[in-house]
Order: sequence, then structure tokens, then C-alpha cells
Amino acid sequence: MCVTRSATQAEECAVVLAASGIAHRLETMGGGWRLMVAAGDADRAAHALAAYERENRDEPQLEPSRAAYGTSWIGALIAALLVGFFAVTGPRAPNVWFDRGSASAQAIRSGEVWRTVTALTLHADLAHVLSNALACLVFVTAVAWWLGPGVGTWLVLLAGAGGNALTAITTETSSVSVGASTAIFGALGLLAVRQFVARRRGGPSGHKAWVVIAASLALLGLLGTGPGSDLLAHVFGLLIGGLLGVGPALAPHQSLGRSSQWLLALAASALVLVCWKLALTGVASP
Repeated sequence: MCVTRSATQAEECAVVLAASGIAHRLETMGGGWRLMVAAGDADRAAHALAAYERENRDEPQLEPSRAAYGTSWIGALIAALLVGFFAVTGPRAPNVWFDRGSASAQAIRSGEVWRTVTALTLHADLAHVLSNALACLVFVTAVAWWLGPGVGTWLVLLAGAGGNALTAITTETSSVSVGASTAIFGALGLLAVRQFVARRRGGPSGHKAWVVIAASLALLGLLGTGPGSDLLAHVFGLLIGGLLGVGPALAPHQSLGRSSQWLLALAASALVLVCWKLALTGVASP
């Protein structure tokens, strides 16, 4: 449907289709991106993309002022780690992993804050982990291409953990959730703010920036409200990701080199390991 080597252009095409209510899938291919839709939606998608191109043909090509980091496959690495960890923990069941690592609202409120992180690495079943791994491959990769593997990973991780924390604080039920989807919606929030700021800086077409927000909400409805999903955590992840993305979207330049980026990525990995160490050796809440 749409093939491009530009992550930004792929994101814009996806935003257009989401705003039009057309289901789609982003795939990586040989250093580029491919946007796929169902055969029955092909004509409608083509018309939507053509209309968008006509509207923007005479406008300057818009990019965020912050220089992009460039190619990084940290999203694919994280996706592989999620699937590999699922092979260790298995599906949701009464075992030490889920007993001590799930995002139990009651336990988090009682002080087991590490659960806000460990829950992001647990998945209920094979379909759950595969869907999140695929979304991670698309959205986390896009964040890393923009911000770098270190900064991108930290912001996505903080958005996911923050979403779980706010869910625990604001809910009065004893909810228990698992999955990386809250962090993935954080990545979507980061990307939405990036595009929003870019469009607002585009002068006369700045009013079109709101389509990014509308598309993000459409994706939330499409991907984040399925059976068994934690809608509140997804909303919080999206919002926190958006807030965390404001600073980088407005920053004038890329300030960290590749060595610093990968040190930050390793530090994010260390945080996950420390949280699991606390989960497995800490004192359980009463």
C-alpha cells in the first residue's frame, strides 16, 4: 500500500489511515517501512493517502527540528527479549513470576513499586506476547530512530511504569495486569507529540497537527480496548508518553552520541533486572 525508507513518512501515512478509521499494519523491510491494509480497504486507503498528498503538495516538507538519531534496531531486540522471557515464565498461572511480578494495584499501593516495571515483561499467553512484540517492533523502533536506543528506551520504560503506577493509585479495585502494551502506548504518545510539534511549526498548516492527536486516540480505541486489556493503564501510558515527548520534540538538536545512548540502554536493562531482583527476593506485601 505504501512503501518508504523514511520512518517519519511511514508514521504520517499510518496517522492518515488511523484518522480515516482504516485498519492497517506497519512492517519493516530491508531498512524501510511498508504499510499494509486489507484488500477490501485498499481503494479507500489509496484515496485517503492521495487526498493527504494533494493537501500537502505545495507545503514545505516538515520534520521535527531535533535531528533524528538514525537507524537503531533496539525495538527488535526488546521484542525478541519479550518473547524469550515468555518462554521462561510461560502463560499467566499461579507461579513465582506472576505472583511477584504482576501489576497488582493493591501491592503497588503497599510499596511494591517494582511491579510497575516487572509487569511490563510478563504476558498472559502467546497471542498476547506476539502482538506486543510486533507493536514494539514498529513503535519502539520508531522512537529509537528518533531519540536513540538509550533515551528512547528510558522514555518508553518510564511511560509504561508510570502508566501502571497511576492506574494503581487511581483505581479502587484490586486489579492485576501484565503486558508491555502500556509502554507501547507510551511510545505512541511520544511519536504523536513529535508529529504534533512538527505540524504546529509548519506555519499555515499548523491546524492539521490535531489530526495526530485524533489518530492516536483512534489507535487507542483500535488496539487498546480488546478483551482483557487494561484501558486505564493504556490511557495513562499514552498520556505520560506524550508529556515525556514534549521536551525532546522541542529540543533543537541531538545531544548524545552513540556510546552514551547504548550506556543508557544498558542502564534501562539494569533497572529491569534490579526490579526483578526486588520482586523475587523482597518482602511480600501483607
